[in-house]
Amino acid sequence: MPDVRLASPQGKWILLTTVLGSSMAMLDSTVVNVALPSIGRDLDASLAALQWTVNAYMVTLAGLILLGGSLGDRYGRRKVFVVGVVWFAAASLLCGFAPSPVVLIAARALQGVGGALLTPGSLALIQASFHPDDRSRAVGVWSGFGGIGAAIGPFLGGWLVTGPGWRWVFLLNVPLALLCVPVALRHVPESSDEKAHGRFDVLGAVLGALALALLTYALIEARGGSVAVPVTAVLGVVAAVAFVHVERHRAEPMLPPGIFASRQFTAVNLVTLCVYAAFGGFFFLTALQLQVVAGYSPLAAGTALLPTTVLMLLFSSRSGALADRTGPRLPLTVGPLLCAVAMLLMLRVGEGADYLTDVLPAVLVMGAGMVTLVAPLTATVLASVDTSRAGLASGINNAAARAAGLLAVAALPLLAGMGPEAYRSAPAFDAAFDRAMPICSAVLVAGAALAFALVRRPAPGCRRPECRTHGNVTAPPLEGDRPPG
Repeated sequence: MPDVRLASPQGKWILLTTVLGSSMAMLDSTVVNVALPSIGRDLDASLAALQWTVNAYMVTLAGLILLGGSLGDRYGRRKVFVVGVVWFAAASLLCGFAPSPVVLIAARALQGVGGALLTPGSLALIQASFHPDDRSRAVGVWSGFGGIGAAIGPFLGGWLVTGPGWRWVFLLNVPLALLCVPVALRHVPESSDEKAHGRFDVLGAVLGALALALLTYALIEARGGSVAVPVTAVLGVVAAVAFVHVERHRAEPMLPPGIFASRQFTAVNLVTLCVYAAFGGFFFLTALQLQVVAGYSPLAAGTALLPTTVLMLLFSSRSGALADRTGPRLPLTVGPLLCAVAMLLMLRVGEGADYLTDVLPAVLVMGAGMVTLVAPLTATVLASVDTSRAGLASGINNAAARAAGLLAVAALPLLAGMGPEAYRSAPAFDAAFDRAMPICSAVLVAGAALAFALVRRPAPGCRRPECRTHGNVTAPPLEGDRPPG
């Protein structure tokens, strides 16, 4: 039975290690959007290259995150976590010195592999190390610091882009890793799951990531009209069908189809797809809109969205408690509708937009919507499956959110009619942005309708989330399997 106490020196070292590791991945998921215009100018990149700068990371992360958690259970959670941190730092170094968009995109894909190893590992280390009496408090401290990292990410990214340059958005990960790895090796106990056995579903993971990559390519490159577009689209569908076939016939699949026998679990994941598709498109385009059209500096653009994360940090736990009393149906309906209103309010943000009167109202409404829905969404995911499968259910929900975001970043510029050089022209980008926000709003309304029609109150006595404080806008929080004791 794990016996490390939170107040002990070792407990503090473990928390420091896990916070540093998870912060690396969380910072990169939030700060890169702010750096995109500068990356585009410096590397002479097209809009498609900027989309891939975001999506290459998300493809490998979303496709491999479930496999990353399984590797830690089998081979040692500390070992896999450390490998993930070193891998992530090495890929970040390559990003920081990338001489061209192609190299940057390839390095971002490698970053996603590292993120898939360290992201589930940071939470697993806490749950496997701390005494049962301290475990929930430790997870709470970890998620709280992670939320603070998410809050300062865009501000820090904007400051780095404005000051030393966009390359330091990636190079910053190297000193974090140099601090994290020695502490992990010295102070974090190794742990694994003695019940973990059988073959890894590597084929399923590869097919899932390949399907996402091919479909993303087809959406991003569709504007060019190349013959490769329909070919990759068909291959992407074939890979997706093959993924489903493999998962249905594997003895130990990465994504067991039987888990979707729960109608509640299926429903809340459909809501997740709608909600995080809209969020992915919104945060990608808004960071560009504020700089290209409104004329904000990278620092101002990064800081502009800070109230959203601050509201989530302050009120997400209270939102979860309220949802326990009212049931998830109401917050999962109202939350997306508030976010839909926020995206329509963003239509006020144009050339010379004033922050207090044009940007802040939309950001505050957006934050209120995310506060309302994120904690109940996570709770409903956990409550809709057997307790023994809660970690798997959370991982699937997290991966679904990331996949939805990357497909939205690929598809939304196409649907809004953005040309390959749109971000270089303020009038052209502004017009496309005005077409994109109603699309995001409509997707959120669809998510609200699904929640109202399909989500029901969970059975009493079901599992509740341990991560009650949350500030990440790119995916819902991960919840791991709790060790016995």
